[in-house]
Amino acid sequence: MSVKELDKQYIADTYARFPVVITEGKGSIVKDGEGNEYIDLATGIAVNTFGVSDDEWVAAVTKQLHCVQHTSNLYYSEPCAELAKLLCEKTGMKKVFFSNSGAEANECAIKAARKYAADKKGAEYNTIITLKNSFHGRTVTTLAATGQEVFHKDFLPLTEGFCYVEANNIADLTEKVADNKIAAIMFECVQGEGGVMPLTKEFVTAISQIAEKNDILMIADEVQTGNGRTGKLYGYMNYGITPDIVSTAKGLGGGLPLGATMLGSKVEDVFKPGSHGSTFGGNPVACAGAVNILSRIDEELLAGVCKKSKYIVDRLKGAEGVVSVSGMGLMLGIETVKDAGEVIDECRKNGVLVIKAKNKVRLLPALNIPNELLEKAVNVIINACKQ
Repeated sequence: MSVKELDKQYIADTYARFPVVITEGKGSIVKDGEGNEYIDLATGIAVNTFGVSDDEWVAAVTKQLHCVQHTSNLYYSEPCAELAKLLCEKTGMKKVFFSNSGAEANECAIKAARKYAADKKGAEYNTIITLKNSFHGRTVTTLAATGQEVFHKDFLPLTEGFCYVEANNIADLTEKVADNKIAAIMFECVQGEGGVMPLTKEFVTAISQIAEKNDILMIADEVQTGNGRTGKLYGYMNYGITPDIVSTAKGLGGGLPLGATMLGSKVEDVFKPGSHGSTFGGNPVACAGAVNILSRIDEELLAGVCKKSKYIVDRLKGAEGVVSVSGMGLMLGIETVKDAGEVIDECRKNGVLVIKAKNKVRLLPALNIPNELLEKAVNVIINACKQ
């Protein structure tokens, strides 16, 4: 049986896969089982920060594999401790909880916020404000946090204690805060699955001011926007604010499952032994890879992300068949006259892998994609958008 046939017979039917079996790659080039090459502008949905089979990352991961692949959190682990130190030093956060995914990182953030509010203001202060059109994960609780009913309908009842505010609507936010006993406000600086839509500076500033005035925690969901993706180490850094809790995953591990919830000074001691945990969280192999990734996201790389972003936007804006370009850094959404699925198929047939976000073509290239490959890929996208 072929890989596609095996998949159809034995894997749960939860993904509408593209007709490509990726078998190998290097950097921003991947190959399929038939020998076709593609320029990868999706990076496993913003996961492969430095592309496929990056030499430095592979060396760091392999070195740790030869030491110990797993210890459990009943013991200390050097890669885990070193990664936590790096994250705190680079963000100003105080402590870190490690998990395996973005959804788990967000679950931890929600638990931390509710425990903090209950301890300080009373158990009735348990409501988390999230934004309409947001996406925070696929567990029952992070689905409840997600402000899109399309993800809710098949899995009711969801976890209670969430209310939704219109993104960039300060009046709606102010009203919801006044009418509910709020523990935290949770937001993505750029709504990725919601169509690659950045929040306005005014709205994020209002979140910060309202949170401070009412002793409400701010949770920045940096699962997709984090780890250099927006041109800053974390997306919230583009807005001049300091969240109380930051969740991240995807690009942090560089290709291995890893989530992190960073806790600021208000909540650094909210958890005690036994109040939260994860068997695989802080896995030494995943953390060794992440230490390598994080140590290489420097100002020079971030400047390159911004430069590449400007190049893409300048080329696409005004191009035939392109309605608009949204996003930040190397997290961009292209609204097209043609159906996005048609554009994506055309790109794939011409050797470029891009993905979808609502009605848009979404670009999430490696942060270090070579300029010549990026130029070639953008030419393919422009041609695919033409009517």
